[in-house]
Amino acid sequence: MAVVGTLGVCLVWAATAAAPATPPQAGVAFVSAATFTLAWNHSIEKVRWEEDYAVRVAAPGAVPQLLALAARVKGSAAGMEPPPGAVWRDGWYQYTPQDTAPTHIHLSRSEFVPDYELCTPEGCRPLGHWLPSDGGVTRLSACRYSGTP
Repeated sequence: MAVVGTLGVCLVWAATAAAPATPPQAGVAFVSAATFTLAWNHSIEKVRWEEDYAVRVAAPGAVPQLLALAARVKGSAAGMEPPPGAVWRDGWYQYTPQDTAPTHIHLSRSEFVPDYELCTPEGCRPLGHWLPSDGGVTRLSACRYSGTP
């Protein structure tokens, strides 16, 4: 169980995104993690992508923010070329994301492709471990758990 004030990420169904993102609300989940990797396989090319993030607070009481640290892709194919400046190292094209401080990430989820994986220091699990897919878009953003333990 999360401790009140714990930093992490909130997962919210886009259909409920207008509502406050505080668990335990239907379509909302909290994952305690100061750092995490978001991973997925390209739906057609079956090539793995990974992006590393941190959750930071600029000042006490400030709103938590995502910080994109690094990204990598196992190969290249139609529609998924590594960006300029990517370096081939250890079997991956590795690069620094252009948007290093996204406010949120929209994840299109479908029953027809494997789910995204969220990797925390405790290990990797499909996003559905925390929030089942509603067949649409899930919004991932930095947040602070503010519920009661």
